[in-house]
Amino acid sequence: MRELVARCRDVFPQVTATIPVRDQVPMGAPTVASWLLSSGSSRLMRGSRVRCALVELVPGQIPDYLLDDSIGLLRADDRVFEAMLDGWRAQQLARGLTTAHIKTSSRMVKRFQEHANEYPWTWMAHHFEEFLADLRTSEPPLKVSTLRSYTTAIRAFTRYVSDTRYGWVAFCDRVFDDIPAQIVFDWNSPRHSTDDDVPTGRRALTRHEMQSLFDAADDFVDAEYAKGSKRWLPALRDSTALKVAYAYGLRRRELTKLEYVDFGPNPKVPAYRNFGAVQVRWAKGMRGSGPRRRTVLTTPEFDWVVDLLQHWLSPAGRELFPTADRSRCLWPSERAGAASLRTFERAFARAREQAGLPQELTLHCLRHSYVTHLIEADYDPFFVQQQVGHQHASTTSLYTSVSSDFKQKTIQQMINRRLRLDNQDGGHDG
Repeated sequence: MRELVARCRDVFPQVTATIPVRDQVPMGAPTVASWLLSSGSSRLMRGSRVRCALVELVPGQIPDYLLDDSIGLLRADDRVFEAMLDGWRAQQLARGLTTAHIKTSSRMVKRFQEHANEYPWTWMAHHFEEFLADLRTSEPPLKVSTLRSYTTAIRAFTRYVSDTRYGWVAFCDRVFDDIPAQIVFDWNSPRHSTDDDVPTGRRALTRHEMQSLFDAADDFVDAEYAKGSKRWLPALRDSTALKVAYAYGLRRRELTKLEYVDFGPNPKVPAYRNFGAVQVRWAKGMRGSGPRRRTVLTTPEFDWVVDLLQHWLSPAGRELFPTADRSRCLWPSERAGAASLRTFERAFARAREQAGLPQELTLHCLRHSYVTHLIEADYDPFFVQQQVGHQHASTTSLYTSVSSDFKQKTIQQMINRRLRLDNQDGGHDG
């Protein structure tokens, strides 16, 4: 019961401590939820703000108290909209979406409702368009990816309330003499895959820039150690983390969540010892599904990371942290827990500044560089796509910014191939 209450309270802001405890449930009732259902809506409404959506047999269905004409509602518009949100939350819970995703989506829908100053049964397409236009022209203007998040949330909500199976269409038609409808379409929402997904300043580093970045990070470690500063050990951790992020093409969150037990051998390449592959357990999820998993193999182009990790996990590396034995995190902090994302972002910014690189480059550019350098090394694009965990090849292509040398090499290879074919055809003609 406590788990049910905690999960529902996390998603439904209306839930209070007035939920009945187990000793209040009559004998013979199989579950608390079934008792609440069988007891009728009056028990739920007296002294309790628990919504029927928490315990409905069909997640997201219109609650019974709204269908009871004997129950009057104060501020009916607001109450019905809140009930719609509750029903939508229940539906998303039934779909297995994470509570964080559900809460974020609900906030987006609420913000749109406040902007339009209308309710779902009166929403029109132009309300949605004006909302996105204001977001786009705000200071600072929101990115297209953020607009797409709002679009996804509002489209999902309007799809839910306009689905006749949940009862909201018939209810609104009877009570408000209007019905909710879909207002988000392809012609009035951001495109799903465009080149402007990637900011113009974000690109892959050249191999020379990458070497300069890592040299700057290592020089900072040496300088702090020479001064006798305690900062040399965190600097060594940060320098190692930047290199591991590049060697495996990791996202920022994936990097911070790594544990030393995530590494393992690749039976096909015993020379890499216990670092032939890494199990990424906190990969980016899809549509609120939570983290996904993937295995990233150590490639010959980045086999230098094997010795790097071997040294980091030796007594001369990670174990020097006094907090190392308190957890399995790969990057322990000086006090407790693991190093934060901000720690690595600051380390990257410091190395970038010392190396004289453009400020537009971010920690995520190491992932772009990984993709680009594998493509330049003639790796199969599908292999690269699997390594970085992209669902679509088009996403991987946005990460690729090959050098002019690689382009010239590719053109020269094609010219030589054409010349060989022409010579073969000429030989046959003769």
